[in-house]
Amino acid sequence: MNHQSSLTAKEAVDSIESAVNTESHLRRAHAIGVAFDATFQPTGAAVPWTTAAHLQQTEVPAVVRFSHSSPSRKSNEQLNPVKGMAVRFQLFDGTFTNLTMANIPIFISKTPDSFIRLIQAFDSSSTWSQRIDALIHDTEYKAFGSIIKELQPFRNFESLHYYSIHAYYLRNEELQRQAVRFEWQPLPQNDDGNVNNSMENELIHKVKLDQSIRFRLLIQFAEPGDAIDDPTIAWPDDREKIEAGILTLKSLRADNAESFIFDPTVTIEGIECSDDPILHFRSKAYAESAKRRGVR
Repeated sequence: MNHQSSLTAKEAVDSIESAVNTESHLRRAHAIGVAFDATFQPTGAAVPWTTAAHLQQTEVPAVVRFSHSSPSRKSNEQLNPVKGMAVRFQLFDGTFTNLTMANIPIFISKTPDSFIRLIQAFDSSSTWSQRIDALIHDTEYKAFGSIIKELQPFRNFESLHYYSIHAYYLRNEELQRQAVRFEWQPLPQNDDGNVNNSMENELIHKVKLDQSIRFRLLIQFAEPGDAIDDPTIAWPDDREKIEAGILTLKSLRADNAESFIFDPTVTIEGIECSDDPILHFRSKAYAESAKRRGVR
């Protein structure tokens, strides 16, 4: 198992800070967002594949943060189409596990080094046309075209479909292992078609009115030959999926979950990380970002 990169987490975050105007107290990616307390009710459909506590039969509390991907608070919502949905399942024994997703099914690069080279190319000295040209003509970022095609026009956080991007393994009582990817699918009633102000304020308004903003947790099963450790490759659409549970937003969090680190490698018994190098590097980068904004 090799999660090594020639790049350190410190160098990665330095590159982000160099390319974008960041603020010391904000996350170095997905800086601006809004957080809610929620509940997750599992369907039990995942029980044959995993012993993970939150995927059995009992409802568990959760914390959900929706965010814009930019490291800057000044980013335009419409010019920043990648959005995040991070969920922490709070288990009754005091442990927790995270699902950190985005509204794109695949990632733009398969190694940390190539991703940071991309960030460095997007520094303030380059124009938007130069940035897009670099992506289109660089074979290292061939997933870029697929990502652009998958990005749909959006009105709000609650109508988007979110993907784990990385693969994980479910492990059951017989110690059998199954590679999977996770998705949050919005329920149709989440989107009333109206946007009167910012995406954050629109969602806060709906939750305060108890409009039952809900998402289905879908689990997609890999088959032999599917790419497990490469986040730039999507699995075929015909792969089996099950509905593992329903997430319901309950109330706005006063602390906005600012002290939370939604590290995507934090799992519990019954769920294991794949060997995807981007997945494991994200853990180190999240820790470095948290350190710089004073979170321990």
